[in-house]
Amino acid sequence: MITESFSQEFSKMNELEPLIIEQTNKTPNIDLNHLTGDLIFSGKSIPENAAKIYEPAFDWISRYVKAPRPTTNLRLNLEYFNTSSLLWLTKIMKELIKINSPDAVLIINLYMSVDDFDDIDDFDDIKDAFLPVSNILQSDTLSTGIKLYGLADNGEIMKETLVFFEPDQFPGRKSA
Repeated sequence: MITESFSQEFSKMNELEPLIIEQTNKTPNIDLNHLTGDLIFSGKSIPENAAKIYEPAFDWISRYVKAPRPTTNLRLNLEYFNTSSLLWLTKIMKELIKINSPDAVLIINLYMSVDDFDDIDDFDDIKDAFLPVSNILQSDTLSTGIKLYGLADNGEIMKETLVFFEPDQFPGRKSA
């Protein structure tokens, strides 16, 4: 018979500890928190060895998808990133769609200048602009959204909008 205290201790051992990787002049701040469901990548991402930075985050996310929060927020506030960083971020997004819970929601939060935000005219522009991201995020069970933020020069959020995709709403996908 398993006692309640043993069960609680076992549960604590399996709980993911937050992963924090400090920002440098070439690498982003990475802050992954299982308790809040916030997965934050911010700053510049132009590392010489992207695997050294992103592999620990990918491994953490691989464990996270097995017991995710009801809402997961992937927050990408990268002022600049190189191709190798983009490949790792794509790999991370592909891992996140493995969340297999019909009640789970994944929100990709993207931050841009308010001028770039204003260049997006309507809902169709957003869907077209982020079609490659939405193609990566196709899932049979996971509802996903892309939330865009327009930032002032001081980093203050000036505008925001959300494009939400149910599993059967991905471009080119037929409803079941």
